[in-house]
Amino acid sequence: MTSRMFYTLARVLAALTVIPFHEAGHALAAWLLGDPTAKQQGRLSLNPFRHFDLLGTLCMVFAGVGWAKPVSTDPRNFKNPKQGMALTALAGPAANLILAYLAMVVWKLLYYWAPVNDATIFLALFLQYLVYLDVSLAVFNLIPVPPLDGSRVLLAVLPERIYFGMMKYERVILIVLLAAVWGGFLDGPLSVMNNVVWDLLDNGTQYIDTIAYSAYYASVGAVI
Repeated sequence: MTSRMFYTLARVLAALTVIPFHEAGHALAAWLLGDPTAKQQGRLSLNPFRHFDLLGTLCMVFAGVGWAKPVSTDPRNFKNPKQGMALTALAGPAANLILAYLAMVVWKLLYYWAPVNDATIFLALFLQYLVYLDVSLAVFNLIPVPPLDGSRVLLAVLPERIYFGMMKYERVILIVLLAAVWGGFLDGPLSVMNNVVWDLLDNGTQYIDTIAYSAYYASVGAVI
């Protein structure tokens, strides 16, 4: 396998893991809050083909941002519709950040203690992409413009007249937003936010680095 195929396969597998976690997060939150719509449609699943959108997946692989089939919700099933919609929307990015944290933990464990061979190198690369795509998807979806998850949170704070007036143009806004991403106009702000989240994850797993360094110094008889 060439190195290019090696990297592409790792990235594709990461995308096919990240996207279903995001969508299943929405479905799980909706179900827990009283709306079974997504669960009944089979969206409470980590099977990527339950959520698959070809163009969205390709964008995720090659541009770092993408989408899946939208998860259906019925706000009438929520005890508090505005709050239910906001929490369901936030559950997608939250699921990605939880997965990113777990992936970074395993990645660091591999880095310090796994033997070096083709299998562990590929797994480490997959985990690196998993963290990167999880963080990218979470940060991108928290932008408060339709149809991204961040816009659903606005329903809880904006007057309904303004919110639904804005939602009429969500397709146009999405096209403009994706054009801005692909044109590089959002590279700066997104990169800053991605780096902030990455640093938080790194700091949150710093205990693994500490244990590894302590074990190393203990093995060579050094005093820290």
